[in-house]
Amino acid sequence: MLDLINVDAFYGSSRALQNVTMSVADGELLSVLGRNGVGKTTLLRTMTGLMDRVRGELRLDGAGITQVPTSERARIGLAYVPQGRGILPRFTVRENLQLGRFARNGKPSHFDDFVFELFPMLNEHLGRLGGNLSGGQQQQLAIARALLTDPKVILLDEPTEGIQPSIVEEIENVIIRLNREHGIAVVLVEQNVAFARRASHRFVIMERGTIAAEGRIDALTDTLVHTHMTV
Repeated sequence: MLDLINVDAFYGSSRALQNVTMSVADGELLSVLGRNGVGKTTLLRTMTGLMDRVRGELRLDGAGITQVPTSERARIGLAYVPQGRGILPRFTVRENLQLGRFARNGKPSHFDDFVFELFPMLNEHLGRLGGNLSGGQQQQLAIARALLTDPKVILLDEPTEGIQPSIVEEIENVIIRLNREHGIAVVLVEQNVAFARRASHRFVIMERGTIAAEGRIDALTDTLVHTHMTV
């Protein structure tokens, strides 16, 4: 579904990813793990076309997307929920959701009504400004907006960080449901190892802009976690 082949990514002249090769299969949930500052967010930004410069090859459904702009990547199936959620605080819930629909060029999607089944709160607050929502509500809005692009792959950057505990499990279960029931491939940047083990098919661990370890989720041992994630 999504392939990176010998990818280097740069902020200015500084190389942030080094020779990254990895794949995300159709319908797979892949967790990206590692300490802070090792390149996890950079990896997602590279996939979405938000880096200053990229070398190597990125492919979606077998087609090269290395030179494809971010807006077009959204139209062909890549959705991104960034760390911090990225909702527009002075837009209403309805207007934020409409931004997701724009990426479909007006085409209908079965997610149009389904997002309100997943997150009933959104339907109750359509006229409310995004900036007036709680952190958990904003995350629900960000995920719903991404779904309305009708994605093949959704990229989630620490989706439960800073969210009230009462909503964390709900969001975790929604992510698993989208993957298992709807076949959306997921790339999940996550610090919660327990959630990664519960949700994922495979994992990669990053160190200093490279992939230090990878495998099926049952190979994510406590030793690997201690080696690459303990501060």
